[in-house]
Amino acid sequence: MNEIDQVVQLLSRLPGLGPRSAKRATLHLLQKREGLMRPLADALERAADGILECNICGNLDSINPCHICSDGRRDSTTICVVEQVADLWALERTGAFKGHYHVLGGVLSALDGIGPEDLNMAGLINRCSEEGTEVKEIILATNLTVDGQTTAHYITERLSEFPVDVTRLAHGVPVGGELDYLDDGTLSAALKARNDLKRS
Repeated sequence: MNEIDQVVQLLSRLPGLGPRSAKRATLHLLQKREGLMRPLADALERAADGILECNICGNLDSINPCHICSDGRRDSTTICVVEQVADLWALERTGAFKGHYHVLGGVLSALDGIGPEDLNMAGLINRCSEEGTEVKEIILATNLTVDGQTTAHYITERLSEFPVDVTRLAHGVPVGGELDYLDDGTLSAALKARNDLKRS
């Protein structure tokens, strides 16, 4: 396999890029080697060596704890629980949420053999049960899929023993919808119209 085919093959593994799109992207990069391809290669190498997973929330950043967890201006009493880092970035893009996050790393799925021990559930429970914790509200922002709903129900049950409100994203998020594909206005409306699951 030559160098061009190798680049095409690697790019085609990215989400949203099939073989034809990967070929077009490769050609574009090759035609702009100095202005785009080399800077991209350098940036990817630096990211591969320097990006860390936050040991508090699970976000990806150049520092640990991440910039969000380290920001003293954010509301430490509210934690928004998301499935993946992409969901965190989607919510952060709206600018509507000023609290902290918790990335589960997936959802519960009996079919795929994914249980609570395979996700960052323990970290969330610890954040709510730590002595002197300030957490007052957990916002569940899992996707409105069967597995996302199951995960939200499980978390609600696990948090029932703690004095925290458990709410859920509401209006604007369609059933079966995924946060990373929704527009900013829809996400902002969903954050403002969340429901309290412990009182329903």
